Amino acid sequence: MAFWTDHTGQDPKRAYRFIVTIGNMPDGATWYAKKATKPTFKITESKHNYLNHTFYYPGRVEWNELDITLVDPVSPDAVANTLAMIQNAGYKPPGNFTETTTISKSAAISALGGVNIDVIQSDGSTVESWSLQGAWITDVGFTELSYESDDLVEVTLKFRYDWATCTTANSALGTSGPAKNDFFALNPST
Repeated sequence: MAFWTDHTGQDPKRAYRFIVTIGNMPDGATWYAKKATKPTFKITESKHNYLNHTFYYPGRVEWNELDITLVDPVSPDAVANTLAMIQNAGYKPPGNFTETTTISKSAAISALGGVNIDVIQSDGSTVESWSLQGAWITDVGFTELSYESDDLVEVTLKFRYDWATCTTANSALGTSGPAKNDFFALNPST
């Protein structure tokens, strides 16, 4: 029975009920995440032309970048922590040209410490959990400052990742999939 007619079951998933955890941010940045894009992917295609016909075949799964926006508190300072993660990934500002470090994928992944996006219910239980695999920061944006605005200062991070896993309380496979409360993981091995 649908959630809009059965008031004894769980509520539908709500856009404002989520928790983001960034491993190497203090407290995982859970309490100052403002917005998060859930992982998305596309399936590439190969085209084959034969006489007057065109045929298409599915190709590879490619995961798209995603954005997470954080409020920038004074303590812990999201700007300082973000810059520390970039430096821990291998970036060193110019000044001491005897240092020859550069950013590597393994250092960037380690500096970030993992990214999880959890969709929760009103009681705080997790109903959908996304975990980015091989994630690293590709873009950092800071809020424009203005005397005409009362808005909170924000930091927006863009992430590139190899794939994402999703664990849900109810399978997205429908009735032919696992029973309710079994967990389904979407990853490259399935």
